[in-house]
Amino acid sequence: MYSLEHKTYLKNIRKNKFIVGFFKIFIIIFLLGIWEYLGRNNLINTFLTSYPSKIGITIIDLFKNYSLLDHIFVTSYETIISFVLSTIIGLFIATILWWSNTLSKILEPYITILNSLPKVSLGPLLIIWMGANIKSIVLMAILISIFTIILNMYNAFIETDKTKIFLMKSFKANKFQIFTKLVFRSNIPSLANTLKINISLSLIGVIMGELLVSKKGLGYLINYGSDIFNLNLVITSIFILGIISYLFYFIVNRLTKNIS
Repeated sequence: MYSLEHKTYLKNIRKNKFIVGFFKIFIIIFLLGIWEYLGRNNLINTFLTSYPSKIGITIIDLFKNYSLLDHIFVTSYETIISFVLSTIIGLFIATILWWSNTLSKILEPYITILNSLPKVSLGPLLIIWMGANIKSIVLMAILISIFTIILNMYNAFIETDKTKIFLMKSFKANKFQIFTKLVFRSNIPSLANTLKINISLSLIGVIMGELLVSKKGLGYLINYGSDIFNLNLVITSIFILGIISYLFYFIVNRLTKNIS
């Protein structure tokens, strides 16, 4: 049997969840409603801004000619590949930097410089080196997202409780055991938060790559719509991109909750 205080506590939690969920949905509906009203009554330039029902018609038209699913699949596939590779490589580099203090001191300024570079400026070079294909897009996305996971996880690793590390050393634990049993495990929450950032950066990198070289994907649709001055197609693509971005974040957030 629950106590009265515990029942009240659970009731307040459910109430808070309902309020948060309600206002999340309400704000979206409210903003879309205002946008629709302004567009329907020609209070805004619909050629430049479109409006929700017009976007809905464009989405249906894209579904009818079977092209939208292809574009969504290509962008999603490139994002997942980029996310997985940047996470694995970034974690590996962060581990190496933690493992060797000397190496971290040597490489840290170079990583900082590379992180500060505008990655889009490397696009033409990537096209020349890798060709106008998926490799260039994935590499662009990796370059944009990888430094976040390297720097975040390396900083998390070196901030691990020194007392606990000293205690493990006193029990004759080797460096591998210290890393796997303490350093990595204690920083799983940091990894979870970093992954949520990384998935968004991977998607941004993919879109940037698609704007430069792709013949398929949502980035290509945005670029194509801009070229033919079909701003409704551009806004529709951005709208779909926002939904996909949220779905990716939602999935990663759910997975990382279970991990952490």
